[in-house]
Amino acid sequence: MRIILLSQDEPFYLGENLDYLLKNLPDGTEVVGAVLMEEMKAGKPEPFTDRMRKIFKVFGWAFFLHYALKFITAKVFTCHTVPKVLSRHKIPVIPITGNINHRSNLGILKTYQPDLFVSVLGSQIFKRPLLELAKHGCLNLHTALLPKYRGLMPTFWVLRFNEQFTGVSVFFVEEGIDAGDIIVQRKVEIGNRTQEELIRYTKQIGMECIIEAIGKIQAGGYTLVPNPEDEKTYFTFPTAEDVRAFKRAGKRFF
Repeated sequence: MRIILLSQDEPFYLGENLDYLLKNLPDGTEVVGAVLMEEMKAGKPEPFTDRMRKIFKVFGWAFFLHYALKFITAKVFTCHTVPKVLSRHKIPVIPITGNINHRSNLGILKTYQPDLFVSVLGSQIFKRPLLELAKHGCLNLHTALLPKYRGLMPTFWVLRFNEQFTGVSVFFVEEGIDAGDIIVQRKVEIGNRTQEELIRYTKQIGMECIIEAIGKIQAGGYTLVPNPEDEKTYFTFPTAEDVRAFKRAGKRFF
């Protein structure tokens, strides 16, 4: 089975998890390339400086400084950046720019003859021509119990609303946001974890679930769990008031 990873160059948690995933893929699979997508806003790449200003405004100086230091450390010192992990596993970065759904990008992806796309932190919405490019479609990882908590930053929102449990969902992508039937889902207890700890915990479980899902696709005959639209909740980027409510609930970022 020929797999293309759809992801981004996230510097904090993704590299070490991709390393685990690539070391433990089922026999008979081959990752033939990876796409590292740009963050998009209104159909155009979102400037890095705009993202930084937004994060500082919403989350405050302590959060900003914590992750600024982690960002610098990751980029300079760690061996687990996403590009380094891909290079170590001899996986080429597929040279596409802009919107992954553009006709020219679809032409490039088609030359790799993918059987399956696997999206981990894919930062763009996938359209049907892309999803139909691979024989088995596209799997996506979402660190929440779908259909609840679709959208951005589910680990923040489950803590913000003081949930006792969250989970991991691996599903077949359909057009829309976090829409599509679920092939593997696991429920986990949040406990007293910080958001940072919860991200690490659910990302690790997520890699195990992706591996399980690929194995099921290889074997065939799997059963899907519905991800119904009429039961969904959806959240976008938090506001400063959401962050204050998060803290009032006694939750911590790190």
